[in-house]
Amino acid sequence: MTGRRARGASGGRLTAALAAVVALIAGIGAWATTTGRDADCTPDHRLVAPCGAWWGAYVPYDEDGSLTRPVHAFEQRIGRRLDLVYAYHDMSGNRLDGTLLTEDEGELGRDRLLMLAWESTVWREPHHAGWTETQLGWRNIASGKYDAEVIDPQIRRVKAYGKRVFLSFDQEADARIGEGAGTPEEYVAAYRHLHDRFREFGADNVVWVWTVSGYLGMAEEMKALYPGDRYVDWIGMDQYNYYRCHDTDTWRDFEESQRPSYDWLRANVSADKPVMLAEYATAPDPERPERQRDWYARIPEVAPTLPEARAYVHWNRAVPGPGCDLTVDSGPGLQGYREAGRAPYFRQPLPKG
Repeated sequence: MTGRRARGASGGRLTAALAAVVALIAGIGAWATTTGRDADCTPDHRLVAPCGAWWGAYVPYDEDGSLTRPVHAFEQRIGRRLDLVYAYHDMSGNRLDGTLLTEDEGELGRDRLLMLAWESTVWREPHHAGWTETQLGWRNIASGKYDAEVIDPQIRRVKAYGKRVFLSFDQEADARIGEGAGTPEEYVAAYRHLHDRFREFGADNVVWVWTVSGYLGMAEEMKALYPGDRYVDWIGMDQYNYYRCHDTDTWRDFEESQRPSYDWLRANVSADKPVMLAEYATAPDPERPERQRDWYARIPEVAPTLPEARAYVHWNRAVPGPGCDLTVDSGPGLQGYREAGRAPYFRQPLPKG
């Protein structure tokens, strides 16, 4: 979750600009072809929308433990229904945070896609309110230590849900190394164990998303953390324009914040997998509030030039620190986000069943 991150993608402006020109020509051409009158925009078995991308968000639970109410309220503010709702869970096994596919998630999933991030930690406060947690350890996950008590019951719940659901195990794993979760080799073993455990139970409705921060200062770690193409359906990345949040001072527009990591992951991890912007947002500029509006409003222009980015999932939660309100609940941010969400590129037909 973003509360632990304070990094931005690195990359030269000239390189990004040249890449943008090439991708713009290819991306817009491909988009024009697939969105023609006779195009089949039916998502495939990996939930890839061939004619555009999913429009999603992480919206936190409210104080009364409801997810449906805040999601419905968010949708009312942005003027559309989300394609994808992103929810986070720990491995406590408790009813509050440790249960995959809660009643609220099941209700929202009737006419939306669900993305579940499952952390190999136990949160110390409800809904990770204070960002503190206890690591269970990748070595222990890989050994099967928690299978019977924690993991298997949740697999059964996901299988019973029946519909296809995105699942990410320990998103931003590159940052978790320094938090004591384990080594890259232990993460790969844990990821594969979890993946294989789902298969053993016949829970074939899971679409696997391998998610890293995308911070290029952790390039070698990210390469070492990749479980392999046979275990991954999507590659996820979490990149932000933090601006003055976390003591940064450089404003990066949407493209500058996303393209370097997108290009690096495609070139160095896998060019065959669709990409999910599993978390993204911008901090505001208090001196130039229109910047936040324009940051979001430009997304539809940039999106076709990132042709393999097939899901855009906004992080709608403030994180610790001054200037770190990443929400689009009001003001210029909401205005730009509403505008972006009206683009045809983000109006794709949801799968049936």
